[in-house]
Amino acid sequence: MAMLEVKDLRTSFYTPAGEVKAVNGVSFNLDHGKVLGIVGESGSGKSVTAYSVMQILEKTGKIVSGSIKFNGEELVGAGEKEMKKIRGNKISIIFQDPMTSLNPTYTIGRQLMEAILLHTNRNKKQARERAIEMLRLVNINEPEKRMNQYPYEFSGGMRQRIMIAMALACEPDILIADEPTTALDVTIQAQILELMQSLQKELGMAIIMITHDLGVVAQMCDEVIVMYAGSICEQGTADEIFYNPKHEYTKGLIRSIPTIENDGQKLQPITGTPIDLLNMPAGCPFAPRCDAAMKICLRQRCERMQINEWHQAACWMNVKEEMEKEGGAAE
Repeated sequence: MAMLEVKDLRTSFYTPAGEVKAVNGVSFNLDHGKVLGIVGESGSGKSVTAYSVMQILEKTGKIVSGSIKFNGEELVGAGEKEMKKIRGNKISIIFQDPMTSLNPTYTIGRQLMEAILLHTNRNKKQARERAIEMLRLVNINEPEKRMNQYPYEFSGGMRQRIMIAMALACEPDILIADEPTTALDVTIQAQILELMQSLQKELGMAIIMITHDLGVVAQMCDEVIVMYAGSICEQGTADEIFYNPKHEYTKGLIRSIPTIENDGQKLQPITGTPIDLLNMPAGCPFAPRCDAAMKICLRQRCERMQINEWHQAACWMNVKEEMEKEGGAAE
């Protein structure tokens, strides 16, 4: 049995302009010790999927339907009391911006100890020892001294390490990393990813890596979900997604990555703008931006098709290819 099972998850935000279907029928499993990457542009539903699992949505947000099971226990519909036992203790999250996630008026030590005291049975002395141990684990030098410092006294990379220490202090089974390296320069980004990889192997936890950076995905993930307009357009192993992409959106994302092969050449961005979630089309949401779009793409959404044992994609181009192989004609 998978550690985390998400089935047909639908999450909406209710605004004065109407219902925004931010997550629309998302399903995936996460096994022990695996790293799952969720990729897509801003507004694709990546973070909302994670916040739905944690049940930390804004007041206007609501899980409309679907199932989220953690170790067989249903989380959808669970009360705040039950979720407090899960959050931080069993499932932890690292948010995008450590400066807004850390309280500027409290010392780092106080914030780390507060999380440990809240989610474990440790006393104050044990919580302090654990906090120092975690700072040492994420390579913060002089941890005893750092405990008495405030967030503004740390660099961006060090603040992100502190957020990782806070997230791992209670030894969670699952770590959700929501764009953990977005605000960092390339050198610090590499250090943070290397740190996360080593901690994941050392602690044996599962990770959900939310990012728009396919380079991060290639480096860290076992399985990848590509999201667009709140839905999964492609899902498979990292190798399948990178070397055998089967959705036009995924192909566009890969074409826009700078590589040694296209050094000196212009990158090929995906043209157009993301779809308006308040006015979703009847067909494929990516069709208005897709160079290969056919008439059926505009009229009808394609169901996810099994490419092979490790790969699924929801693109009419795959149906067309199958029909052509069988000697049929596709529109």
